[in-house]
Order: sequence, then structure tokens, then C-alpha cells
Amino acid sequence: MKQIIQDVLQAEEKVSLALKQAREKASEMLRSAEKEVSEEMGRAREKAHEIMQATLEEAKKEAERTREERLRLLDQEKDALLNSHTEATEALVDNICRIVVTTSRQRGST
Repeated sequence: MKQIIQDVLQAEEKVSLALKQAREKASEMLRSAEKEVSEEMGRAREKAHEIMQATLEEAKKEAERTREERLRLLDQEKDALLNSHTEATEALVDNICRIVVTTSRQRGST
């Protein structure tokens, strides 16, 4: 009977040791998995930051291109407006000159 009790106690001790080792291994696996997840999250954050920076830079470039194009179009519109007014101004000056010359001639003949 004593041998049976000793065998049972040894078996319980072995089971207890095996459980302890299993818990330690599980704990180590959990820590390892948490570390991997943390590292992966860090890499993902860094990649997201890089993507955001690249997107921001591209948006800035696109805004600058749009601004430059708009300024170019405004310059064209300004030039067209000035050119159309130049013709009208020249025509107006010509008319004023004719009126002055005509008026001067009429006064000189009276």
C-alpha cells in the first residue's frame, strides 16, 4: 500500500511538474506572441506614417500644380483683357484725335 501511495505521489509530482512546465511554456509563448504583435504594430504604424507623408507630399505637389495652372490661366485672361482694351483704347484715342482736328479746323475756318 505504501508503494502505491508513493507511486501516486510521484505521479502527482510528475503531473504537477509537467503542468508547471506547460504553464511556463505557454507564458513564454504568450510573451513572444505579444512581442511579435507589438513589433508588427510598430512597423504598421511606421508604414502608415510613411504612406501619410507620401500622400501629403503628393497633395501639396498637386495643389502647387493646380495653383500654377490657375495663375497661368489668369495671366492669359489678363493679357486677353488688356489686348481687347488696347484696341478699344486706340480706337477711342483715334476718335478723340479726329474730333480735335475737326474742331480745330472748324474754329480756324470761322
